[in-house]
Amino acid sequence: MSDSIFVLGDDGALHEMRESQYLTEDDFQVLLAKYPNLLSGDQINREYPRKWLLVTREMGVPDELNSSNRWSLDHLLLDQDGIPTLVEVKRSSDTRLRREVIGQILDYAANAVTYWSIEDIINQFENNCESQGIIAEDTLRAFLITDTSEHFWEQVQTNLKAGKIRMLIVADTIPKELLRIIEFLNGQMSPAEILGVELKQFISQTNQLKTLVPRVVGQTTLAAQQKSVKHSLINRWDEKLFFGEIAKRHPEHIAKFQRIYDFSKQNFDTIWWGTGSRTGSFIPAITPQNNFFQFFGVYTSGSVEIQFQWIKKKPPFDNTDKRMELLNKLNSIFGLNYKPETIELRPNIKIENFKNDSVFEAFFDLCKWVNENYRSTL
Repeated sequence: MSDSIFVLGDDGALHEMRESQYLTEDDFQVLLAKYPNLLSGDQINREYPRKWLLVTREMGVPDELNSSNRWSLDHLLLDQDGIPTLVEVKRSSDTRLRREVIGQILDYAANAVTYWSIEDIINQFENNCESQGIIAEDTLRAFLITDTSEHFWEQVQTNLKAGKIRMLIVADTIPKELLRIIEFLNGQMSPAEILGVELKQFISQTNQLKTLVPRVVGQTTLAAQQKSVKHSLINRWDEKLFFGEIAKRHPEHIAKFQRIYDFSKQNFDTIWWGTGSRTGSFIPAITPQNNFFQFFGVYTSGSVEIQFQWIKKKPPFDNTDKRMELLNKLNSIFGLNYKPETIELRPNIKIENFKNDSVFEAFFDLCKWVNENYRSTL
């Protein structure tokens, strides 16, 4: 039996509105794409209400590296902290809503974390904006308000690598069997979370009025407290937190991390700190003429990441030959054998490879060379 709600009009008339199913799943998906705030970010986190940026509908998910997409996620959203939010939509009449949808969204999440790159996400966002006739840069700027796009995309990348994602199963009704599974999984997961969103639709008898009522389910009190505490513990890393973590994980290499950090402070315009829940990072950057350029990042996991996937969009490193020149210099400095395809990726250099003073100085000279090459194009 369907429920009813009542709306009192300005004219004093009382309108009865009956719960109604969505005609098709596509109608449901279109509605969420157009109005992502229906996902009720204030119910997901009441202290820090979530805002939503739609990346795209039908986001492809591969199950192997460099392979075609095996699945298609209904919606990919990002919140203001750069947390990828995977949304799967089902009508209550779909029998897969009982249990199959859990396996489905976990498949998507496991493979997305493994095989999506930040470039995939940025490209999909830009393509989606273009298809709607809107400017991606303006859309992102309006969403971020104060942060820069470069910092935001770096947050997304850090969260994705750390598995800090959110899964939302959206339906007009969440069955009790599914609710129990969501509550159990959400209580076990960290830093990922999974929630259900009931989005009921009520329509008046004249079809002139429609009301949508969202309700977030599956977030137990204990799970909410644990995730809230984690959010407050590390919202953004800083020098003290970063080197405290290095002292725990890599005490024998503190001096090496410190040397890279000191060089970065002296030779770059800014240091951007990551927001990973488990892995800390800092990104040295130069900002000539308000342009943000980053060549490498340093992670508490014990590595220096060379960010070819970022610089390949920046002249002169948008030129393949120039990136190959850079790769050859890296291989020579560290005695590595990275293949040509590495110039499209984000190779990691272990801190152990910084073996002596000559390696440090050669790497620092390379950083200066990279920055000078970028500045020369402005």
